[in-house]
Amino acid sequence: MVALLDHFTSSHPLIRPQLGFPNYNSKKWIQGAGRLWIVNNSRYIRMRVVGSKAPKDVNLVDGKRLYLGMDFGTSGARYTLIDKDGIIRAEQKREYPKYMSKDVIDWVHSWKLTLFQLLEDIPNEFRALIASISIDGTSSTTMIIDSTTGEPLCRPFLYNESCPDAVSIVTSIAPVNHTVCSSTSTLCKLVSWWNSYGSSKDSAVLLHQADWLLWLLHGKLGVSDYNNALKVGYDPELESYPPWLLSQAYSYVLPSVQAPGTFIGLVKEDVRTRFGLPKDCAICTGTTDSIAAFLAARATQTGKSVTSLGSTLAIKLLSTNRIDDARYGVYSHRLDDKWLVGGASNTGGAVLKQIFTDEQLKNLSEQIDPMKVSPLDYYPLQTVGERFPVADPKLAPRLTPRPKSDVDYLHGILESIARIEGEGYKLLTDLGATPVEEVLTAGGGAQNETWTRIRERILGLPVSRAQQTEAAYGAALLALKGVE
Repeated sequence: MVALLDHFTSSHPLIRPQLGFPNYNSKKWIQGAGRLWIVNNSRYIRMRVVGSKAPKDVNLVDGKRLYLGMDFGTSGARYTLIDKDGIIRAEQKREYPKYMSKDVIDWVHSWKLTLFQLLEDIPNEFRALIASISIDGTSSTTMIIDSTTGEPLCRPFLYNESCPDAVSIVTSIAPVNHTVCSSTSTLCKLVSWWNSYGSSKDSAVLLHQADWLLWLLHGKLGVSDYNNALKVGYDPELESYPPWLLSQAYSYVLPSVQAPGTFIGLVKEDVRTRFGLPKDCAICTGTTDSIAAFLAARATQTGKSVTSLGSTLAIKLLSTNRIDDARYGVYSHRLDDKWLVGGASNTGGAVLKQIFTDEQLKNLSEQIDPMKVSPLDYYPLQTVGERFPVADPKLAPRLTPRPKSDVDYLHGILESIARIEGEGYKLLTDLGATPVEEVLTAGGGAQNETWTRIRERILGLPVSRAQQTEAAYGAALLALKGVE
């Protein structure tokens, strides 16, 4: 058996180096027939290749603890469960159920149900080994909660929702071109709510989507992280809210802020018993979805960048310099002693799925010559409004003229999104960020090889798929960090 496998590892074309098992030496992978073999001289471990469902036959070391990350994106959520070596032990995804309330989607009900469904999806034997949990959510998705009842005081303000009525007020108190001056910032949403809410505000507390979901698990209302809190005005360099914000009448609703991956508390007793979690299961502060995707990609050197091609397009560049400029939707997140400079556009995969099915996207992409320049010039958006590389709440989608050929149409859209990405990276460099040297790709768009080659041509940079492409993996790394 050993001789046969050793021969197979040296000759099979699917073999690739294994990068996620740091405790093993001389490792090789063999993938086939729905199984993954890890070969380490005479030692073999058999496990199912992880797909959209949790594996049932993973050989866990006795007593080995696991770390749970959950990603709440724009259209659905996913969990990823890893061990201390970063090996994925299980993962699953779900689309948000569309609960309606008075002709609008009840996102609060939908997110809560999805959170508990994902916990239920984790195999029982794995739940008992979970040491910590962290969650990422969409940036600037804002909730105002009653601190006495835990109930929302209004519907959530979604990540791409614009509050132009608050821009002039915010720009009058914030520094010039601060990230909060964007109409989609968390602070603009808070100010808009503050000026329109007629009832008592005394018990109000602001939470971001990830904060609220984590609160459902730990029960300590009013805790956030400095990635999510950036767009409400928190200064991660000073590690405090600035005086110009603290002097405002609504400053008392702001949450306390910790570094991402900081221990908050243990899981609530009712949640622990419902899902069979350990008594010492820790809940840790989270981050935004694009930051989690960057963490998952393990891009640790300045000049490295990650483009997240999900429902929307977000870019993050690791830079020695901090750049913030609300005129273009550019802002910097802190990452240890460096800065993640970037922005998020409303273009992306959601536009593609409005027009094509998944099967059409796959089949049509295979017919595109990625080296051929498309003559079509679009600005693909779902609705009116853009955040980056131009901050224009009135920018209208441009998806015409439509050619007769669906292949040509898709080619034009993919190339137009790539041009927006290229404009974004050029803007960051022009503003003083460390020049980009390599682009890693996360999100669903990372799987489209044709799109990758189109982007490589337009960007003039090496573009590849990140080793880990899911934000939930980055959230799991934060969960691990929180208990190390």
